[in-house]
Amino acid sequence: MAEDEDPAIEVSPLSGNVTRDGVTVELAIYRIAASNEGWTLEVVDKENASTVWDARFVTDDEAYREFHRCLDEEGILALLSGDTPTVH
Repeated sequence: MAEDEDPAIEVSPLSGNVTRDGVTVELAIYRIAASNEGWTLEVVDKENASTVWDARFVTDDEAYREFHRCLDEEGILALLSGDTPTVH
């Protein structure tokens, strides 16, 4: 791969739109293809503002569970603030 090419990104099938309490966000779980760097968890709101977790996740399922834990414990509006939710 040439230096100026972007690496291929693998998107988890767990990614997609999630609606709760009338608010829809895009859940994006992805990683650099064929890497061991872990999965990135990102939530994008309707204004295209995103919240990205600092931590990487070993599996896409782990990232998905963390998203739903935050959704259940902190609510969908906490994911729109631009601050990374508390990771447990």
